[in-house]
Amino acid sequence: MVSDEILRTHLQELRRGTVVVASLVALRHPDYGYALLQRLSAHGFPVDANTLYPLLRRLEEQGLLTSEWNTEESRPRKFYRTSADGEAVLARLLDDLAAVQTSVTGLIEGVER
Repeated sequence: MVSDEILRTHLQELRRGTVVVASLVALRHPDYGYALLQRLSAHGFPVDANTLYPLLRRLEEQGLLTSEWNTEESRPRKFYRTSADGEAVLARLLDDLAAVQTSVTGLIEGVER
């Protein structure tokens, strides 16, 4: 029987790339980090804060997200939003994700190509 550790490792690898896609989709509507963590988790993408915040910074550095500070509340919060370049990358990622899903489904169902 496969150990829980091996399964956990493979599930983590599978989800790692999908968190980028999920974040870009979710951030089509501006949100701050903690709210994004909750939203992703509610939709089946449990992400640790120590993973998400560096990811947000990396996506922002790559120009896929924009950010701005909201200082109107008692505690300033940084809000992120998917940029135009992020939308373009997201479209390509979603196309590829759909192609992967189709390929896996074909393998499962034994469809010849």
